[in-house]
Amino acid sequence: MTDAISDLLLLLNSDDKKDFKTFLKRKNKRNDVKNIRLLEIIETDDINRLKKLYNPTKNRNAYHALRKRLHENLVFFLSNKVFERDNSEAHEALRLLVVGRFLLESQFIKIGFKCLQRAEDKALLLEQFSLLNEILQTRLQYAYLDPSVNLELLVDRFAENQRKLQQEAKFQIAYALLRRELQDIHLKAKIVDLNKLILDTLGKYSISLDDLLSFKSLYQLLYIANEYAAIHQNYALVRSFLKTAANFLFNHHEQAPRYLFYYLHILYYLANFNLRNGFFQESLRYLERMDVVLSQGSSVFRVQFQLRCQLLKALNFHYLGEGAQGLALLKEGIKQAVPKSSELDLSDLQLCLVMFLTQFRDKTALVELQKLTRTDAWYEKKMGMLWTIRKSLLEILIHIQFDHIDLATSKLKSFVRRYKKYLMSVNENRVIDFAKLVEKYLLNPTVIQGKSFRAAVDAMVNQKENKDLFVKGFVAWLKALVVSGSPYQVLLDLIKEEGS
Repeated sequence: MTDAISDLLLLLNSDDKKDFKTFLKRKNKRNDVKNIRLLEIIETDDINRLKKLYNPTKNRNAYHALRKRLHENLVFFLSNKVFERDNSEAHEALRLLVVGRFLLESQFIKIGFKCLQRAEDKALLLEQFSLLNEILQTRLQYAYLDPSVNLELLVDRFAENQRKLQQEAKFQIAYALLRRELQDIHLKAKIVDLNKLILDTLGKYSISLDDLLSFKSLYQLLYIANEYAAIHQNYALVRSFLKTAANFLFNHHEQAPRYLFYYLHILYYLANFNLRNGFFQESLRYLERMDVVLSQGSSVFRVQFQLRCQLLKALNFHYLGEGAQGLALLKEGIKQAVPKSSELDLSDLQLCLVMFLTQFRDKTALVELQKLTRTDAWYEKKMGMLWTIRKSLLEILIHIQFDHIDLATSKLKSFVRRYKKYLMSVNENRVIDFAKLVEKYLLNPTVIQGKSFRAAVDAMVNQKENKDLFVKGFVAWLKALVVSGSPYQVLLDLIKEEGS
C-alpha cells in the first residue's frame, strides 16, 4: 500500500500536499492520530522513522489499518480535486444532474427540472450517452411532478438514447478486442491489413463506422493505428486513415471546441502520420491548427502538448532540409519545459536532439546523450523497447564518428547481448543486419571499399521496410560511410529520391 500512496502523491503539487494535510487535520477527531506523521515519512522515504512509528512486531495490524485509511483519504481527496478542477462541459452537465436530482428530492420542482433540462442539453450536445441516460431516467422518475411534460416524447428520447448507448457499448467491446489484437501483433510482429481488421471487428458486432464515427471513436481508432504503425516502424501501413480523419474534421469543424481533448489528440496523430509518411507541409498545417487551439484553450492542454508539438515541428523542418531551424526548435522546446512537463516528452526531445547532432557530425552529440540519465531498464519500461534500442544505437554511432573505436566495439557487443533475443522474437532482423554491418566496419574500416559491403548497404537502402524516416536515418549513416558524405545530406538525398 505504501507504494500506491507514493504513486498517488506524485499527482499532487506542493500546494495540494498542504491542502491534503489540512484535510487530514480536519478529519482527525483525536490529537494522537498518526496519519500525518505517516504521510511525512512516506514522502521522505525514511525507513528508520517508519519503524519508530509502530513497532513492526507488536503493532502490525494497527500500522496496516492506518496505512489503509490514509490511502482511502488520499483517493477521496484526489477525487474532489479532480472534480473541482475539471471545468469541462461534461462535468458541468454532471453537476447539473446532481443538483437537479437533489432539488427535486427537496421538492424544489421548477428549478430542479430547469437544472435537468440544462444538463440534458449539454449531454446531448457532447454525445455523452451514458450521462444522458442518467438524466433521462431522473426526468422519467419525477415526470409525475410536471404536468406540462409530454411523457410519450420523453420515453421516445429515452429509447433513442438507449439505442445509441448500446451502439457505443458495442464499439467499446470492439475497441477492447482491437487493443488485445494489437498486443498480439506486437508480440508476434504480425503485419495485417489494419483497415480490414478494424472493419471486420466492427462488422462482427453490426457496428457501422459511418454511423458511429465521433471525435471519441476517431481518437480511439487513430490511437490503435498509431500504435500499430509504431510497432512496425512503418506509417505507410496507416495512410488510409488520413483521408477518413481529414474528412471527418472537415465535416465536424464547428463541433471541435466541445471535444477539446479528443480534437487535440486527433490533430496530433494526423500531424504525426503525415510527418512519418513524408507529407511535411501537411503535417505543419495540422500543427498550426493545434497552436491556434492551444492558444485559446486550457493551460493544462498547453503543458500536455507543447513539447510534443515542438518535437513534430522540429522533425518536419529537419526533413525538409531546414536542419538549423529544426535544431533551434528542439533546443527551444527543451528550454520551455516546466516542472509539470512530461519527463517522457522531454526525453523524446532530448533523444531527437542527439539524433540531429549525430547526423550533423556535431561533437556535442555525446554531451547531449549523457543528459538522458535514466537506466536502460527504465527507458525500456517507460519509453518502449524500440525507443531504447534507437538510443543505444545512436550512442554506438557517436563513438564511431569520433574514433572511440574500442568503446564503440564494447557498446555494440553489449547491445547485441541485451537485445538480440528480443529483436529475433519480434522479427526485427533489419536491426540485427544493421548491427552486423556496423560490426564489420569496426573490425575493419577498409571494408567500406568492398563490393559486398556496398551491395549490402544499397540493399538495406532499397528495402521497403526501411522507408520509415527514423529507420532511414540509420541507413543513411551507413550510406554516408560508403560515399564519404554527411549523414544528414545523404538522408535528405534519400528522402528526395523517394519523393521524386
